[in-house]
Amino acid sequence: MATGTKDDPWKLRTPPQTSEYLMYRDTKDGDEVIVCVVGSTTLLYDARCIDDLHAMLKAHGDWMELGSADEQKLAKEGTVEAWGRSPENPVGGWYGLKKGLRGRFGMYVPPLLEELGLAEVEHNPRNNRMRAR
Repeated sequence: MATGTKDDPWKLRTPPQTSEYLMYRDTKDGDEVIVCVVGSTTLLYDARCIDDLHAMLKAHGDWMELGSADEQKLAKEGTVEAWGRSPENPVGGWYGLKKGLRGRFGMYVPPLLEELGLAEVEHNPRNNRMRAR
């Protein structure tokens, strides 16, 4: 398994297994972030999202729909995507840090938790779910 650094990033696939992307830990403005490189687009997520999402899934205790959506679209209630931008989550809002590209939390973060052994993720063409391990 990769170490999750810029020189040895995690090589992941979206839940439907249709696209590849890279993720790694880094520091930006003194804060730990997860960098997500999808083609020529770079997204940033607060690194707390790994532990916070895992804790939420453990408390939830069952499968949860991913519900991936762009920042400009509403997230379906009760999904990982909705939680990742909710004022009720531990950071009080978006885990995505790059304005205009804060969405897609439910697409890119769940495979990282799966890679780290913290969650199971379904790999269907659509409507995938995840749960804590």
